[in-house]
Amino acid sequence: MSRIGKQPVPIPANVQVQLEGRTVQVKGPNGELRRTLPEGVAIDRHGQTLVVTPTGASRMNRMRHGLSRTLVANMVEGVTKGYSKTLEMVGVGYRAQVKGKTLVLSAGYSHPVELAPPQGITYKVENNTRITVSGAEKEAVGNEAAKVRAVSPPEPYKGKGIKYVAETILRKAGKAGKK
Repeated sequence: MSRIGKQPVPIPANVQVQLEGRTVQVKGPNGELRRTLPEGVAIDRHGQTLVVTPTGASRMNRMRHGLSRTLVANMVEGVTKGYSKTLEMVGVGYRAQVKGKTLVLSAGYSHPVELAPPQGITYKVENNTRITVSGAEKEAVGNEAAKVRAVSPPEPYKGKGIKYVAETILRKAGKAGKK
């Protein structure tokens, strides 16, 4: 049995959870999330905790057990605290700004790149080079941060591009020169 899946998910006081079969709906101060769990797992409420259990002993049910528990725990944490990823732009002339809700990037191209956020995602820019992508759904925040990074991924020679704050870029030596 999954070690992660066995752990119950605590429900904070300011969060409301509704269960309809395998569908879980979580409401909290940061928004509302809804997800249908995969087949092979069941979810029950025991007081102020949620417990995910596999419905059978097959390998697929055991694999989905820990995944489903983690998905539910991420939903509860997302509506209470929220998630965010911070990116940093490195390079001469690289800058970002928010116009309305749209993120406008000057990333070394002849034109500015505009990214419209999906529902539930917000952009924040600090010092024209630090971009924070935040929202209640962990998966959506990660996907949107990856889309921003994909506009100009960091290159290994000068380190120019858009990178995550904690990311280290493996640098390469350039040309060695004539001998």
